[in-house]
Amino acid sequence: MVEPVTEPIARHAGALVADAGLHGHKYAIDAMVSATALAAPGPITVLTSDREDITTLCGARATVIKI
Repeated sequence: MVEPVTEPIARHAGALVADAGLHGHKYAIDAMVSATALAAPGPITVLTSDREDITTLCGARATVIKI
């Protein structure tokens, strides 16, 4: 499934980065993935090569599995 990048998702991504105390464009893609995942009905599982950043952004709201 392909999900569009909407303004509400982008704003949520920005809030996730700010709430996590992270800074810079380095987290932009992880934040968009996290915000998109968190907008889906749960339970949520995210497969990623960057487990640490996604876990930081999603917290306990998603299961994060390193691939």
